[in-house]
Amino acid sequence: MSALWTSDEVASALGATIATRFEANGVNFDSRAVTRGDLFFALSGETTDGHGFVAEAMKRGAAAAVVSRDVEAAGGTLIRVPDTMKALVDLGRAARRRSPARIASVTGSVGKTSTKDALRAILSAQAPTSASTASFNNHVGVPISLARLAAEARFGVFEIGMNHPGEIEPLARQVEAHVGVITNVEAAHIGHMGSEEAIADEKACLFAGMRPGAVAVLNRDNRHYDRLVRRARTFGVTRIIGFGRHQAAEARLLACRLQDCGSDVEALIGTRRIEYRLGAAGEHWVLNSLAALAVAEALGADLAQAAATLAEVQASPGRGARRWLKFGSGTIELLDESYNANPASMRAMLAVLARTEPAPGGRRLLAMGDMRELGGQADAYHAGLADAVAASGAGQVFLCGPHMEALWHKLAAAQKGVHRPDSAALAGEVAKALKAGDVIAIKGSLGSKMKVVVDAVVAASDGETGR
Repeated sequence: MSALWTSDEVASALGATIATRFEANGVNFDSRAVTRGDLFFALSGETTDGHGFVAEAMKRGAAAAVVSRDVEAAGGTLIRVPDTMKALVDLGRAARRRSPARIASVTGSVGKTSTKDALRAILSAQAPTSASTASFNNHVGVPISLARLAAEARFGVFEIGMNHPGEIEPLARQVEAHVGVITNVEAAHIGHMGSEEAIADEKACLFAGMRPGAVAVLNRDNRHYDRLVRRARTFGVTRIIGFGRHQAAEARLLACRLQDCGSDVEALIGTRRIEYRLGAAGEHWVLNSLAALAVAEALGADLAQAAATLAEVQASPGRGARRWLKFGSGTIELLDESYNANPASMRAMLAVLARTEPAPGGRRLLAMGDMRELGGQADAYHAGLADAVAASGAGQVFLCGPHMEALWHKLAAAQKGVHRPDSAALAGEVAKALKAGDVIAIKGSLGSKMKVVVDAVVAASDGETGR
């Protein structure tokens, strides 16, 4: 495979003069993640300035660094530009212009990263595919993901996120997708957006700047479906594919057998009836898999092979990954949902916990931190989870954060473990409560730092079982 970028290509994309020739095999803005041959962008943020890490990037083997000012003792090739952030966007746009790949863009209040990861697995099994890593879905993550789009790629999958108005459209116009999918519209970030209708309108900006013949894949079960269709049409989308349980959905769920470690699914994709095994657990994953299959087929991938690949798809760390840990004379099962949370994803996780059977003598335990960015109704959203918590079968519930106190007061006395002000205070309490055979589910918004609780659980165990 050829280099991702040559110095001549970089010079052309950035309108810069480069005295030393080089080839770059990657693009990065985090000096800690730089590997040999990367092109490093010294970006200036609110709290850090990448120019202070150019020397470190060079020591790690960066091929060159893009800078907007002089850097002392950098020790390598520097490419001077007026604005490094604009230069990164320019390089991403250049990658998009040269690419013959069929491109999908993904957004949604819940499930966008999981759907993106499923698509990456599906498409990578069929042809060279480039996709956003982790949650690279903002004003930095999208252009750097585009800049990593190899010229040889046949498919590309790019996640686009938001938490304020006006964020999605400029990113969508960089991606210029052929197919766009909105997994759903829920109350995530409603504190910044004001209403679900405003969230729907912002999500529909995903369809801005799409290529001719664009396809929109939309959740047919979501109450904002018709609104999204209208908005997609205003951006020139010519084909709408609905997915879900709805009788009118073109990618329709016919039946599924939900299990604690996956699901068996029967679906109708267009006119084709297919059956497949899904490796990740939960009804939300089943619906996301329908969206992924609809997108894959719209991109031109083989549907049967795509469905078969879903058996290998697993939830990622912080997003539902399951870990089995040695504990005393037995094991504990950890459901790690610590990366993010909103009311819809909380309910989805609680439904998974309800289907997860503890080992003999074990219990279902639950640790949850605050859901952020829910505005003035935050306490009500938290208290409103009481029915789902009860239905989860959790024997003990451990909560942290000021908003989770509203849920604490709604719990049955028998379910109450402890409520603490933050995850640091909660972590030890959860670890002390564990016993062999337990299942422990952990979830909260990123700002709630529930990974601290995950780490405490792992530290209290005797390590992974390797299952």
